[in-house]
Amino acid sequence: MNKLPILLKREYWEHRGGFLWTPVWISGVILGLTVLGMIAAEVFRARAHVQIAGMSLDAMRASIGSRDFADAGRAFDAAQFMFVTIPCVALFFVLFFYLLGALYDDRRDRSVLFWKSLPVSDSATVLSKALTAMLVAPAIVLVVATLAYFVFVILVAAWLALHGLNVLPALAASHPLRTLWRLALTIPLDALWALPTVGWLLFWSAWVRSKPFLWAVMVPLLVVFANWWIGVLGAPNFSGTLDLMRMAGRLLLGVMPAGWMGIENGGMRQMIVHAGSSDDGGLLHPARLLASATSLELWLGVVAGLVLVGAAIWARGRRIDTSV
Repeated sequence: MNKLPILLKREYWEHRGGFLWTPVWISGVILGLTVLGMIAAEVFRARAHVQIAGMSLDAMRASIGSRDFADAGRAFDAAQFMFVTIPCVALFFVLFFYLLGALYDDRRDRSVLFWKSLPVSDSATVLSKALTAMLVAPAIVLVVATLAYFVFVILVAAWLALHGLNVLPALAASHPLRTLWRLALTIPLDALWALPTVGWLLFWSAWVRSKPFLWAVMVPLLVVFANWWIGVLGAPNFSGTLDLMRMAGRLLLGVMPAGWMGIENGGMRQMIVHAGSSDDGGLLHPARLLASATSLELWLGVVAGLVLVGAAIWARGRRIDTSV
């Protein structure tokens, strides 16, 4: 296990295109669109009369008050969440296919023979891939998105300053450090929630001889369909089907950040809606995070995930070839 840091570095260097450059490019596109919006405002409107929501900046300077600054602060908080949320959608696809290929690709190109010749156990290899997906990749996204948000703030502040608007009171009304801290707290919670999906995908990546995507996706879907079809032929049991669908969703979609919020809470959409909430509210309030971290559903999934990771380690030790 003392080789684990080296294995984590290996995973990063081999997949930094997905882990690092995907959020960098997405954040860059958001910043680029921001700059284009500013340029469009300058080109199509007179510089001293730029219209924002039907009101010129001159009128805004004359009518702005403390409540407006508080609203602007909440808008900055929502923008900080947005900079994290959008790359997280891409992160789901990156992690899903990374885990499916994490152990299969080594067997397909026969590099598994080289890695097995090193004094590195199968447990350390599988755990390094699981920890990379659960902790390293989300942490990279958070860092990149936070840096991009601060660049966004500088751009907006500079643009408004050119028109005589001081953005500092609005920034003082925002909560960037509190927001960053709460987002950081979600990483270990996301990791626990994702563990069943991580174990499930790694198991099929280690075990099947070909097409791990089809095996990982079709097996739970076929189970759900079979249960539904049996219910149609006999006594319908739609509640059982819904439970199986929920379990299948947990197996396949658990690496989606903020998946623990559940559909009923609106998921990441509510993260943005409640970004400016007070300390007594908001889905990311520490008290709510603690309640989610102590839920029975979460820890049942953790137990199942550990079993699946153990199965992936066992399969890694037995399977070294593919059909390719």
